[in-house]
Amino acid sequence: MRVSEIRNLSDQDLELKLEDLKEELFNLRFRSAVGQLENPMRIRTVRKTIARVMTIMRERELGINQ
Repeated sequence: MRVSEIRNLSDQDLELKLEDLKEELFNLRFRSAVGQLENPMRIRTVRKTIARVMTIMRERELGINQ
């Protein structure tokens, strides 16, 4: 998900997206531990997307406009 797409989401949508991403990351890590993960790069992608969402949430909290 691109930063511009994330910025267009409302605060409530950001929180829901963050919950979904954290759940997906948990499932990916579980599958990785069991050895059933098809695409290991997906873990990295999800982690970076979580960081992007959290950064934008923090920017809004501080009132930083970009």
